[in-house]
Amino acid sequence: MKQRLVVIGAGMASGRMLEHLFEAGGNFDVTLFNGEPRGNYNRLMLSPVLSGEKTYAQIVTHDADWYAAHGVDCRFGEAVVRIDRANRVVYSNAGGVPYDALVIATGSAPFIIPVPGKDLPGVCTYRDLEDTNAMIAASRPGAKAVVIGGGLLGLEAAAGMAARGADVTVIHLMGHLMERQLDPAAGYLLQKDLEQRGIRVHCKGATKAILGKDRVEAVLLDDGTVYPADLVCMAVGIRPEVRLANDAHLEVGRGIAVDDQLRTSDPAIFALGECVEHDKQLFGLVAPLYDQARVLATTLLGEAAAFRPVQTATKLKVTGVDLFSAGDFADAPGREDIVFRDPGRGIYKRLILEGDRLIGAVMYGDTADGAWFFDLIKQGRDVTPMRETLIFGPSFQGGAQADPLAAVAALPHSAEICGCNGVCKGKIVEAISAGATTLDAVRSQTKASASCGTCTGLVEQVMALTLGDGFTANANPPMCKCTDHTHEDVRRLIKSMGLKSIPAVMQELGWKTVGGCASCRPALNYYLIADWPTEYRDDRQSRFVNERNHANIQKDGTYSVVPRMWGGVTTPAELRAIADAAERYHVPMVKVTGGQRIDLLGVQKQDLPAIWADLNAAGMVSGHAYAKGLRTVKTCVGTEFCRFGTQDSTGLGIRLEKFLWGSWTPAKVKLGVSGCPRNCAEATCKDIGIVCVDSGYQISVAGAAGMDVRETEALLTVATEDDVIEVVAAFTQLYRENARYLHRIYKWVAKVGLEWCRAQVEDPVTRRALYDRFMVSQAIYQVDPWAEHAATPKDWAPVADLTLRAAE
Repeated sequence: MKQRLVVIGAGMASGRMLEHLFEAGGNFDVTLFNGEPRGNYNRLMLSPVLSGEKTYAQIVTHDADWYAAHGVDCRFGEAVVRIDRANRVVYSNAGGVPYDALVIATGSAPFIIPVPGKDLPGVCTYRDLEDTNAMIAASRPGAKAVVIGGGLLGLEAAAGMAARGADVTVIHLMGHLMERQLDPAAGYLLQKDLEQRGIRVHCKGATKAILGKDRVEAVLLDDGTVYPADLVCMAVGIRPEVRLANDAHLEVGRGIAVDDQLRTSDPAIFALGECVEHDKQLFGLVAPLYDQARVLATTLLGEAAAFRPVQTATKLKVTGVDLFSAGDFADAPGREDIVFRDPGRGIYKRLILEGDRLIGAVMYGDTADGAWFFDLIKQGRDVTPMRETLIFGPSFQGGAQADPLAAVAALPHSAEICGCNGVCKGKIVEAISAGATTLDAVRSQTKASASCGTCTGLVEQVMALTLGDGFTANANPPMCKCTDHTHEDVRRLIKSMGLKSIPAVMQELGWKTVGGCASCRPALNYYLIADWPTEYRDDRQSRFVNERNHANIQKDGTYSVVPRMWGGVTTPAELRAIADAAERYHVPMVKVTGGQRIDLLGVQKQDLPAIWADLNAAGMVSGHAYAKGLRTVKTCVGTEFCRFGTQDSTGLGIRLEKFLWGSWTPAKVKLGVSGCPRNCAEATCKDIGIVCVDSGYQISVAGAAGMDVRETEALLTVATEDDVIEVVAAFTQLYRENARYLHRIYKWVAKVGLEWCRAQVEDPVTRRALYDRFMVSQAIYQVDPWAEHAATPKDWAPVADLTLRAAE
């Protein structure tokens, strides 16, 4: 007979426990309650969701099919209100559910600073998807956000909102950031790095009040400093959620008291996760929670197991910040430091020794050896024989650099490789030995590197060590799960085999699925457009929702409409047309963009054809703000008004934009034209930039100013505007014909090499041939999309917005 198991809380700890139970063939009837209206997702990955690097769908751990396959009765959005211990029944507002065994996994609740204004609308915490969505909604460009708390969670919240364009201030009570994990030196480097990203940091700042009438307007500090705020995120700590346990008269200290088997003071009730207290200790990091899950699953199966807390390490999940901390790094008598600093590269390492043991490590900028140092701390090994070279990591033991795989070879099988999913080296080795010989297979079987991805290199090192010569790095994976071909294979075969339709590609190249998927269909559509512009016709159903509707969909289902302003120049008539459209269609926000255009935000889908008809009538065309194509050409005023201008940058920018717009490219393309080296149009961080000088025009390429920040690299210097047009068109066509779909120019140039690109566009014959092929495509596709819709309105309405949105 099956045991009736009731679980309260569908978080990461209880989810891992259920995985262990089902994998072991446990005979349970499981009812799973969750206050959130959803099941288990990886909360560690809310930061990439906030920053826009991932979607919620990508961080779901257990979907509806998983729960159904294991017969779990899901009570999502149904909060438990009472536990009847005497009769072993759990009650929600919907009624009671009996149990033989009960698991409380209620997690933690965020701490709210008891200051005036804490309950104002616009004040949030950062614990779940609702909090994340609230911050996403408030993180529009130019919005002001204040994060109270400079710990791990607060900094991830700050970085995520800053990535979406918000003006972010972090207020931290202590003298340096992340003081529980970092020493002052590493805290300083972190603060410097964040400030370079545009995040303001105020340490030693005590919040006195949150100001506002109907909603939050500012944050007041004890020293009188006031920071304006459209949103305030409190990330100052968490407390175990113990209200149900208290009401049920279980033993509760700071958390729900449990023994080594995670059993509470009631033998039929267990607890795990952030809500528990074991041996006077609370737990907030994922590694001990996963250990608890394993122990509790083993206990429920009737086998012997005991929870023994282990030391944990910390990593910061902020793009571009490499930070590692483990052990005890506080100053104390009898302790010694080994410190390595390289200010030029932004690298700092500090090891803390007590006697002959390594007890702490702080690393910033280079964390590759973190797992090895962490294992030395956990093992308590005598490090005296390697004292002189310890700071340089395992590859340098013995005084000389050894095998690059020495670090991973030195790790025991118990060493943690993937912190997000609690995967040790031994589990990866077991999966490889059982036949998982590719990175995707290892991810599928172990979940290692399947979340934030920062451990991917370490996982590949374990694979290389285990497989030896049989390991091939997955540097160029298949296009998607529908095919074994890479993007490069598909592009080559489309040309060599003369494949001129999506069905032809799938048939001839042996697609594994009928019709493809949301990853391959848009890519195939683009490759066919680029290679056969006169014979292939764009398949709108194989485009993302933004490109099908010619507007950017917003989180509430409305759209943003951006008319093109050539080179950022407009006229009174165009401004009147925009103002009239904004009033007629009740546009909630009119926003000047960073690309020198005006964005009409919040347009209803049904109004898109009409608003564009009005703008077309005023002579305006789509700005393609949604497109894998030319977005903007940003200009300064050049010689016409500026006393420093050397050439007519405005005129050249307008000419370039009118020449280039409408062409499909592998990813979005942005240009800048600056009238002098003072670079007011920010040309040196665009995909293609032109800086005007006295002798002509300096053309540079492969810049970026988003999640990756890169300065452009010099391509060519030319003498005339006509030369600029030809070189830019040729380079754009070279990119169109050779780059992988969704790869920006900087990624493509890094792959093929700038010298190769320069050689193609320097040669007059090759350059002219590329230019001519670009013109063939322009003759077909340089058509305003809304003019097409006006001619064939029946083609517009039926397209479903949901198709292909996930991959966008």
